[in-house]
Amino acid sequence: MNNNEIKIGVFYAGFSYFIWGLLPIYWKFLHHVNADEILMNRIFWSFIFMVGVLLITKKWGEFILILKNFRTNKKQLFALIIASLLVSCNWFIYIWAVNTDQIIEASLGYYINPLVSVLLGMIVFREKLSSAQYASFALAAVGVLILTLSYGKFPWIAILLALTFGIYGLLKKMIKVESSIGLTLETLVVAPIALIYIVFLFAKGTQSFLSVSVGTDLFLIGAGAATAIPLLYFAKGAQKIPMSTLGFLQFIAPTISLILGVFVYHEQFTKIHLISFIFIWSAITLYSLSKTKLFVHLETRKKKEIA
Repeated sequence: MNNNEIKIGVFYAGFSYFIWGLLPIYWKFLHHVNADEILMNRIFWSFIFMVGVLLITKKWGEFILILKNFRTNKKQLFALIIASLLVSCNWFIYIWAVNTDQIIEASLGYYINPLVSVLLGMIVFREKLSSAQYASFALAAVGVLILTLSYGKFPWIAILLALTFGIYGLLKKMIKVESSIGLTLETLVVAPIALIYIVFLFAKGTQSFLSVSVGTDLFLIGAGAATAIPLLYFAKGAQKIPMSTLGFLQFIAPTISLILGVFVYHEQFTKIHLISFIFIWSAITLYSLSKTKLFVHLETRKKKEIA
């Protein structure tokens, strides 16, 4: 892996996280539309967008071949269905959180997500953690506990966002297909449900699509591209850079969202929020540092001394 490839990878991954960080602005333009209708349009138009991408890139034949293989591979098919449902739930919770002025708690979920992913790796794949990584989990747990006690209720938005995306990432490791084909498969699973729901709204006459304004229609259709583009850039970037670099970059999105929530949309950010986030940020910093060569060297040396 040469320096030029790493630079390109950093740009791709950084760009994807930058777009994800700005997405609250996009969903705010649709604040007058119910979160369920936004989600169904997001799924349906994402599928249409990805079909277009496959046709333009001449991967449609490959997509059909892989689709046929999935029908005979029950394990991968099950993983695909669950992954599709989980990412759809994640999208719904995030859109709903943004449009009900809970961007700060949503950003907390994506700060916690990397730690959840590592925890799942430890449980499912029995991956070993260093003492520094265990300490990072303890710090994150304290941060969440402080926030929970201060709210007087469990921060379910943050936890559900972290869990759904963490388990989604875990299942993606089982679905070994090219990124654009994988995303098309995921949206294909839930696109029929989305289309039925959209038709149902039309039958009731309660839909916003084609009934409010041209701007609303364009934003609902554009949700497909807004979903697919960062996911595709992320997949390209992840292939070119080390996981440690990706680990640092992934905090761009929740940081931008947090700044938007506090300074643009004027959500309340109390001292309790600050204390809780300091614990989370400390956990992230410690975990990120634990992946550096210095920490790995110290951990190895410590194990040799004990032995």
